[in-house]
Amino acid sequence: MNLIPVVLTGGTIGAGVALLIRELLQPQPALGPALRRTAPATLTLPEPELDRDEIWGRWLLTRLERLPGVRVPTTNLALLGQGPGQFMLKKTALAALGLLCPVIATIPWIIAGVGLPFYVPAGVGLIVAGLLFITPDLAVRDQAKRAREEFAHALSAYLDLVALKRAADAGPAEALEKAAEVGEGWPFLYLQAALRRARLEKIPPYQALTELSAQYELPVLDDVADIMRGSATDGAAVYKALRARTAALNAELLADQAAEANTASEKMTAPGALLAVLVMLLMAFPAVIRMLTV
Repeated sequence: MNLIPVVLTGGTIGAGVALLIRELLQPQPALGPALRRTAPATLTLPEPELDRDEIWGRWLLTRLERLPGVRVPTTNLALLGQGPGQFMLKKTALAALGLLCPVIATIPWIIAGVGLPFYVPAGVGLIVAGLLFITPDLAVRDQAKRAREEFAHALSAYLDLVALKRAADAGPAEALEKAAEVGEGWPFLYLQAALRRARLEKIPPYQALTELSAQYELPVLDDVADIMRGSATDGAAVYKALRARTAALNAELLADQAAEANTASEKMTAPGALLAVLVMLLMAFPAVIRMLTV
């Protein structure tokens, strides 16, 4: 009896059953990735790969965002280039640390035989956890404020460059793009990306600047967009408007720096006065002791 046809038939049937079981057990693919795979390559953009902290942080965010008092400053985080997942993970880790610190601090007291009511470390832990939970919000707010100040300083130099390009009879779009290519800092990179997108999407460059201003809450860009929106063929008029806005922006920045310097000086007044009082007490202490002992 020839066994070859039997073996081939059995193998074919077995392979078909295996493929059928594999197709039945294979989960359905997600619709979004499937559509992106079938879309043209020119229309798809690679998504940034998320690290482990960002993935865990976003998992926490989806479960904590409905709680009262839990919010994520998405605009400030986007300006600083930070992810919301890492931000929420940091907040949660600090809150957990605040809850554990009072409990750990009571262990030596328990070992020494000193009993404390349970509500004392619990209450202190809740207070410390609440304070540590809002600490990242304050830090991100201060960092975003400094970033916007840095952007304003960079924009002052950018306006000068745009004015010079317009004075050289360059077009509005060309002047904006050529001036942005000169700088290398992150504000210039943001400007380059916005203007490049405007060129690819065939939209006016001032519209891209307006959208960039709204996306990252950069009001200093609105004036530049308004000036370039009203630019005509007369480069001298635009040149004067840009130079006037540069002078006004420099005056505002100098005023802000002077105000910050005055605030810092006022904050140093109280510690300086306290130090002077302590020095006077130390100098008078031997004489007072001598008068009291005589």
